[in-house]
Amino acid sequence: MRGTNQSRVSEFLLLGLSRQPRQQQLLFLLFLTMYLATVLGNLLILLAVGTDSRLRTPMYFFLCHLSFVDICFSSTTVPKVLASHILKSQAISFSGCLTQLFFLCVFPTMDNFLLAAMAYDRFVAICHPLHYTTKMTHQLCALLVGGSWVVATLNSLLHTLLMARLSFCADNVIPHFFCEVTPLLKLSCSDTHLNQFMILYVAGLIMMAPFVCVLVSYVFIACAVLRVSTARGRWKAFSTCGSHLAVVCLFYGTIISLYFSPSSAHSTGQDMAAAVMYTVVTPMLNPFIYSLRNRDLKDALRKVLTMKFVSAQ
Repeated sequence: MRGTNQSRVSEFLLLGLSRQPRQQQLLFLLFLTMYLATVLGNLLILLAVGTDSRLRTPMYFFLCHLSFVDICFSSTTVPKVLASHILKSQAISFSGCLTQLFFLCVFPTMDNFLLAAMAYDRFVAICHPLHYTTKMTHQLCALLVGGSWVVATLNSLLHTLLMARLSFCADNVIPHFFCEVTPLLKLSCSDTHLNQFMILYVAGLIMMAPFVCVLVSYVFIACAVLRVSTARGRWKAFSTCGSHLAVVCLFYGTIISLYFSPSSAHSTGQDMAAAVMYTVVTPMLNPFIYSLRNRDLKDALRKVLTMKFVSAQ
């Protein structure tokens, strides 16, 4: 137990990415640009799917939810970073920190579940194409998304309530640009064994189960693609899930580098870079990855942009 006779912390100080004024200005512009690109890119995906009847399929249904989650995920951290730079204040209230922590648990978990649902969708489309419409029904898609929201919310509520019961004494400096679980546990002057246990087993299980689902789906997909007789047929079959596979590699690559690499290999700079990739860069790149490799989506985006341009005339 540390410092139990000291006053209770009512706010935390987020040190951010840099202490150098010039670097802070550059990072402010970079974060602002990436945030605007994230919001605009994902909103265009939502508009394109919503206005094009050809895209009313399970894959684009999941993609719409992924775009919405990515907007929310980026909005959980970046606006606070921008506001701290403008207001010259690094403080975040205790309740504000817990609120940020809650949403930082919800949205990555939703990303995880949605990527697993999209992997299952690609598995059915490639391995069981004749039964696709009977397997991927509207009811199943709604159940997958609705169940994901329920599990993600309950998981986040569990970790937030466990964090709220802890005491934080004199030390209130978080060497990060958002309220991350690990630095908060290090600052606590309470017993954190229960928090660590729940993170290891409950959160670990919730994150690993969809990842295993993605791996199994792609093993079956790879086997099905290899059974195609022609190289052109194999390429056509695999190209239908190329965008999703790229997003999966980007998402899980940053997760593994941030949370599952050996602690001896970690440094503050590496952890910060991985966190930026995880919370800012990945949500920004997702819409570009999907639109660049998908002809139907590019056509729908072109129609949306053309309609906006004509209406502005």
